[in-house]
Amino acid sequence: MTDKLIAIFGYNDMSFELVSKLKEKEKENELIILDADPAKIEQALQKGLPAQLMDYRQDEDLITLGIGSSVKTLFCFLESDSENVFLTLSARALDKKLKIISVVNQPESADKLLAAGANKIIDPFEICSKKAYQLLTKPSITWILDEAVFGRADLNMAEVTIPENSCLDNTLISELLLNQRYNLFLIGVVDKELGDKLYFSLGEQEHVLDAGDILVILGANRDIRKFKKEIGVIE
Repeated sequence: MTDKLIAIFGYNDMSFELVSKLKEKEKENELIILDADPAKIEQALQKGLPAQLMDYRQDEDLITLGIGSSVKTLFCFLESDSENVFLTLSARALDKKLKIISVVNQPESADKLLAAGANKIIDPFEICSKKAYQLLTKPSITWILDEAVFGRADLNMAEVTIPENSCLDNTLISELLLNQRYNLFLIGVVDKELGDKLYFSLGEQEHVLDAGDILVILGANRDIRKFKKEIGVIE
């Protein structure tokens, strides 16, 4: 095993998304998915993911995996909270410094997982409810919800760099009127003078646009192409 190993116990939709993200960001660390269900391991392998069959209930297997040595981060994404609590307890007993992150299926289990030794708890329901609240408290986001849920199915996101000598150079965000003119929605702006950070634009911030700034927009491909053409983007 590698000196830096990230172990993910439990193969499901959440762990699949996690591994997909970690493979992009954790280039130096090796990833491994572990599950006691042969069918799930086969599913992971068919998708080209590193996976092996393993029963989390045996300390000997955890030690062989690298708990207490090469495993630096452990994700507990098993189906039930009781399984995640058991795995957390076992792993913490083997390694006091191990970083343990566990999903929680029932809110009342969060305290048990923390008491068992988890460093961080992931509550999918809390995350979803917070995101929903943030969306619904932004009036201009209603357009996205209407279009995505009740309207077109061809929404696409695009990054549009403002070219030199464009009609948008030295204009204000409030003057774009993308929704009215092009049936597009402005998600945010990357101001190249300030770095590569995306500044979200939900009708609350004003900004002077310059050549080289990047507009992140949402809409149909035909509307995006029309907008690019009118502001001088050459493709």
